Amino acid sequence: MKWMMGLLFALVANLCLAQAAGEFRPASSNVWDAQYPRIDAAGRVQVRVKAPEASKVRVNFWNGPKLDMQKQPDGFWTVITEPLVPGFHYYTLIIDGAEVSDPGSHAYFGGTRHASAVEIPEPGSTYYSIQDVPHGQVREVWYHSKVTGSWRHALVYLPPGYDAQTDKRYPVLYLQHGGGEDETGWIRQGRANFILDNLIAAREAEPMIVVMAYGYARRAGVSPPDMSGVAFGSPEMLKAMHEMAETFEDDVTQALIPFIDKTFRTRADRDNRAMAGLSMGGMQTFHITLNHLDLFSHIGGFSGAAGLLAPGNRKFDAKKDYNGVFADAAAFAKRVHVLWLGVGTAEAERFRTGIRGLHQSLNEAGIEHVYVESQDTDHEWQTWRRALKDFAPRLFKHGKGRS
Repeated sequence: MKWMMGLLFALVANLCLAQAAGEFRPASSNVWDAQYPRIDAAGRVQVRVKAPEASKVRVNFWNGPKLDMQKQPDGFWTVITEPLVPGFHYYTLIIDGAEVSDPGSHAYFGGTRHASAVEIPEPGSTYYSIQDVPHGQVREVWYHSKVTGSWRHALVYLPPGYDAQTDKRYPVLYLQHGGGEDETGWIRQGRANFILDNLIAAREAEPMIVVMAYGYARRAGVSPPDMSGVAFGSPEMLKAMHEMAETFEDDVTQALIPFIDKTFRTRADRDNRAMAGLSMGGMQTFHITLNHLDLFSHIGGFSGAAGLLAPGNRKFDAKKDYNGVFADAAAFAKRVHVLWLGVGTAEAERFRTGIRGLHQSLNEAGIEHVYVESQDTDHEWQTWRRALKDFAPRLFKHGKGRS
């Protein structure tokens, strides 16, 4: 009897251990058949890497914990985090001082380099998940820019039915990535294609073409400035950023838009053209659209208000700056159908202060606009996914035509 009880106890114990282990599942961002990193329903992440000759291994979540990993007898190092907030989390491994990507995870370009990541699902949120709805296609294009004297790369989302409905033309949203990222970010990290698929299927957003271009540009024949040792926010850095912004402005208006209108079935007029971007892309958006209201009528800034700072970083004056585009509120409302601002409530003070200040200045000038705060999210993809979900359904509703 005792041996039977012991066997029963062992079976129950093993079952409990199996159930506990089963609480973790491979992250959706893993490479094929990789079992780690893993996540559980609480948002904890279990990281495991083989480094038998290492003396110290740490995991570094960029917007979260930095934890020492424990070496196991088989040469693997492991750690389990506390629950992380929902969203997309970049991380790297630091093995004996060398920062590397996790071989079990796909790499995503962010923070000026490729890094690993895990996705913590947001309970009840399916708007950025792949659903059983008609799907658009994301295509790669190359266009030659006389502005930069080079071939440039962009991704283009074409809505469901684009190839079948050959007599139909579509409005266009130019959607920009942030600093340290590239044109792949809105698809790979932001899941913009799934967000648009789901909104279009629910008839909440107009079918539209979305263009995601590489946001860095250097004018043809101009050598790159030496930025070694240049402090962030210094006059030298601001000058370099201003020159890049002006070059990218010319590239978008003189090369990219003509290429897109020639290559795809667009509605090539300002009422059917929008631009939005996150962080640096929001700055670029404000700079380009407000200088070219002959080309754009829908504007979105996701955590990106610094592009509206007046020269010398003085307080922005909505009635005077940007060549007086905000001076006449009624005239502005006729030209700009949507002006959208957003920020996460957990973002750094410089983002919250800048965007809230812009919001206040626009209110004082009587400029109609949308202002949205994403609750409890930081300067991160969850903020910008929510922004796109709110922004896209507002587009191209003003006097829309069909062709």
